[in-house]
Amino acid sequence: MQYGLLVMGAPYSSPAPHSALRFAHAAIARGHRLAGVFFYHDGVHNASSLMAPPQDELNLNEAWLELHRLHDVQLDVCIAAALRRGLMSESEAQRHGKQVFNIEKPFELTGLGQLLELQQRSDRFITFA
Repeated sequence: MQYGLLVMGAPYSSPAPHSALRFAHAAIARGHRLAGVFFYHDGVHNASSLMAPPQDELNLNEAWLELHRLHDVQLDVCIAAALRRGLMSESEAQRHGKQVFNIEKPFELTGLGQLLELQQRSDRFITFA
């Protein structure tokens, strides 16, 4: 079975990202594939490379990066939701005249078309909000 995940909750203020991450690892451990993860609404904050939680807490940004490294999971971030919340890649920062950026690869700023493609590629599509 191939799963797609939609993460809409912000890290540390919603249980959604942590639940999605635990689900992803459990599904992969059971032999399923993860078609990708799409971060939307406040979920885009999971892509921020400037996240610095206390050392005894899980760094959700690093946890998503590790999921990508281990299992080549696509990590898409809604560009409109991200820009609205002050998150941008280096190219978007340049385009908007900003001096800093906080979204780095493998997180990819994409549109809602990627969300629809992920839904179509998935046997099951689960929302964590």
